[in-house]
Amino acid sequence: MPRPAGSGDLEPATHPEPATHPLAPAPSPATGWTTSRWLTVGVGGTLTVLVALGALGAWLLAHGTAVNQRLVDRSTPALIAAVRLDAALVNQETGIRGYGMTGRVEFLEPYRLGGTDQARDVSELRRLLAGQGAALAALDVVLTRAAHWHEVYADPVAAAPAGGPVSFATARASAGKTAFDALRTASTSLQAELATSRGQARADLSHVRAQRNWTFAAIAAVILAGAVLVFVGLRRAVSGPLGRLAQDAGRVAADDFDRPIRVSGPADIQTVALSVELMRSRLTEALKTSESGRRELDRQAEELRRSNTDLEQFAYVASHDLQEPLRKVTSFCQLLQRRYGGELDDRADQYIAFIVDGATRMQKLIQDLLGFSRAGRAEQPPENVDLEAVYGRVAATYEDSDAELTHEPLPSVIGHPSHLEILLTNLLGNAIKFRHPDRRPAVHVSARRDGDEWRVSVTDNGIGIEPQYRDVIFVIFQRLHSRAEYPGTGIGLALCKKIVEYHGGRIALDPEHAVGTRVTFTLPAADPTAPADPATQSDRSG
Repeated sequence: MPRPAGSGDLEPATHPEPATHPLAPAPSPATGWTTSRWLTVGVGGTLTVLVALGALGAWLLAHGTAVNQRLVDRSTPALIAAVRLDAALVNQETGIRGYGMTGRVEFLEPYRLGGTDQARDVSELRRLLAGQGAALAALDVVLTRAAHWHEVYADPVAAAPAGGPVSFATARASAGKTAFDALRTASTSLQAELATSRGQARADLSHVRAQRNWTFAAIAAVILAGAVLVFVGLRRAVSGPLGRLAQDAGRVAADDFDRPIRVSGPADIQTVALSVELMRSRLTEALKTSESGRRELDRQAEELRRSNTDLEQFAYVASHDLQEPLRKVTSFCQLLQRRYGGELDDRADQYIAFIVDGATRMQKLIQDLLGFSRAGRAEQPPENVDLEAVYGRVAATYEDSDAELTHEPLPSVIGHPSHLEILLTNLLGNAIKFRHPDRRPAVHVSARRDGDEWRVSVTDNGIGIEPQYRDVIFVIFQRLHSRAEYPGTGIGLALCKKIVEYHGGRIALDPEHAVGTRVTFTLPAADPTAPADPATQSDRSG
């Protein structure tokens, strides 16, 4: 059978919903290139120029290497070989001339060595001058004239017997000299041709080096110009618009909501600026609506203050002016009942009893309403309250009952001692009042830590409450039984709910408890850093 409920909630003050405002018109879309596109095009163009200059520089390096190799590996060695060839021809002429004058064989040794050197130098020159037609033609002229000199003078003199001056050498001295002079002239022309080729190679190398230096200087200039352009471009196209956007947003954040956001820069920054501008315009509209709502709330708060003043005056009247005549009615009805009880008929006695009972209940109802109205107010700030001591005072008032009161160690919480005492008084009183007819009342109070709160439970073995009434019982004046079955005003549990919520907690029935009723409520812990459980001590009777 369900237990009667005894309480309810004060209706919260209603606040007007903020008026909806139309969305600000969507700004025009951003125009122009995005930052990413500008960077892509700029970096791509710079890289293209750098690649082209790099390819030109690589070609110049390769060309310079080829010219340098031609100078080092061909032109210079060819000129040296031509000089050696000329020296070999001079050695031959010196040796043959000495042999012709003296007939001594040792003078033929330079002649023979010069011939060997000539063959070697000619072979080297042909290898070095491969592909150079003019130089090869000059070499052929030298060889032709050398062959003519050998034919008309050198070979006949060398073939003459040794032992004395060679008459042929003296007779053909003029012809030999003319042939050798022509040979020397051809050799000098060959050296001049090779020197000219070597000079051209040196000029080509200098030209390539100059081109290479200019190319690398251009690469450095392009890199420097690209860096400058990137810096200037980022500053003008990105940093500048972002700085203006930040400046405008900062002014808006400083409550200058009427300042518009300037839109500039690349398309993506324009998009951000447009979004911020849209947000600013909507925020401005929302603030206007909020300001209107705030004024309405101020007006309602003022009305609520006047209403509270009227309620306080009513409470004063109810506690003094209304109770005074009610006490007189109750007192005189009780005197009338004691003095004339039994002298009137039974109907008169019954009427007098009804009057006394009604006046008593009216007085109790006024007192409970006063307590309910004062439950949400306190003249003193909240303090640390020892629930163990509060429970001890409350349990002492039920020592004469036959109920078995037990409890676990209770913690310290933050609250108002008088309010918490009323809370435990009502919960223990309800647990004892709504007892089960077949068993002795047993009430157990326990507590466990739940974060920064303590969850306190009051468990009894009474008649219990049906699930469908678990929310109804905390509503003021809601009763599940008649006054004949269970007396009361129907305010008790509503008063408990108001006290718990005034302390920032929650109160409810435990749906998992089967036998009897378990009411749980939360209260803020006095010391959030304290251990999770109060000091361990054995259960004791209240």
